[in-house]
Amino acid sequence: MTAETPVGTAPAPAVPPQPAPTAAPGRLSSRAPARPPLLTVSVATAGSVAGLVLLVAVGAWLDQVWLIPPLAASSALVFGAPALPLAQPRSVVGGQLLSALTGFAVLAVAGSSAWGAGVAGGLALGVMMLARTPHSPAAATAVIVVAQSPDPLLFLLLLAAASALLVAVGVATGRLRTATRYPAYWW
Repeated sequence: MTAETPVGTAPAPAVPPQPAPTAAPGRLSSRAPARPPLLTVSVATAGSVAGLVLLVAVGAWLDQVWLIPPLAASSALVFGAPALPLAQPRSVVGGQLLSALTGFAVLAVAGSSAWGAGVAGGLALGVMMLARTPHSPAAATAVIVVAQSPDPLLFLLLLAAASALLVAVGVATGRLRTATRYPAYWW
């Protein structure tokens, strides 16, 4: 007998699971979240474009590459999912820098190779989790470091500045949102 069954009564028969509702023929059913309002999509898209183009402009002005693929993925989080922990400034800047440092550590030990790049990307996840700075695009930054062997000081400075710039544009764009403000927290 369970705590829910009164003494002297038989337990109720188990109800067989019901099949999930099916879509009408020719229509697809989805459990994906509802489409955001057009204004939300417009603000997120405009912010992302502005942030990434600003990275390109600063990079062209300084004759340095400021836009690397992981920062485009960071932009998708900052502007498209501003409430997620992965999108918060602590995670964007901290995750990117810790992953780059992880990449440089692997590069120093194992050299530049596809194997080392794979190890660096995986280790970066653990480092970010321990530091409470989860930011999935940053794992790719560790891979880039091992694969490309950039100058450590220059790369770290540019990465920190570019990450901070994306966060700054995210904060400015976040003021235009009505539902979700960015950031949810700084530290």
